[in-house]
Amino acid sequence: MHAIADIAIIPLGVGLSLSPYVAACERVLTEAGLEPQLHANGTNVEGEWDVVMTALKRCHEVLHEMGAPRVATNMRLGTRIDKKQTRDDKIASVERKLDAQL
Repeated sequence: MHAIADIAIIPLGVGLSLSPYVAACERVLTEAGLEPQLHANGTNVEGEWDVVMTALKRCHEVLHEMGAPRVATNMRLGTRIDKKQTRDDKIASVERKLDAQL
């Protein structure tokens, strides 16, 4: 099943700078064959359900290996079976509606 996820993986107990941890998770997601799309408060990924979930688990493992005593993830996850749709399709749909209002 194809999934589109917006994830924010938050290492706790590691200080104020989180960018090394974000970079580590971006590498994990890429190595899993996903194409992460980083944004200011998280990352969007899409792929098969099991691939996304396995990569998320691996992110937790890597952050713990880096010394994070706690890791929390906030995630919004969507699936649909009525048609094939990518994250780019979803964005394009909204952009077309915005253009139509001009």
